Amino acid sequence: MDTDAQHQKSLLKSSSSVSNSFRLRSPSLNSLRLRRIFDLFDTDHDSFISVDELSRALVLLGLETNVTELDSVIQSYIQPGNTGLTFDDFHALHKSLGELFFEDAGGDEDEGGNCNNSKQEESDLAEAFKVFDEDGDGYISANELQTVLRKLGFAEASEMGRVEMMISSVDRNADGVVDFSEFKDMMKSVIALK
Repeated sequence: MDTDAQHQKSLLKSSSSVSNSFRLRSPSLNSLRLRRIFDLFDTDHDSFISVDELSRALVLLGLETNVTELDSVIQSYIQPGNTGLTFDDFHALHKSLGELFFEDAGGDEDEGGNCNNSKQEESDLAEAFKVFDEDGDGYISANELQTVLRKLGFAEASEMGRVEMMISSVDRNADGVVDFSEFKDMMKSVIALK
């Protein structure tokens, strides 16, 4: 194991266990969640996560960090001339950590594989729903959807009318918001199209 990998593992050693639910199976949903985390860590909203911002975030998450070790690991991901991690740098760091911690993670199937897959799918959908439901009220409003689409750089975010149409296309009870049940149905139909 190289030095960077050892540093990464030691930085997160206070975390008692690493769960496979840290990663969603859908890359696009994982990217949404990662973008939201990046935005939360970027406290000064300069589109960079500095070592100090990352250190503070880890401490708030209950993970003890050695700033010198953290700086050592992070510097290899910061592009020359930048003051911190860009989202792409943060994504590369996340991918590296995922490979480090989940390299032996096989499937979740055991004798009750279908049940476990169903539970995992439900859990993944709940995590994805939380990405969109920014205020945590149990509903995705047009404003929340617009915010997420904007963060992802989708052109649809610039027109509220288009965002409202997206909401109404899955809003079965016509209450103007998407609840978890409607979200699940929408996601399952999107997955079925692939």
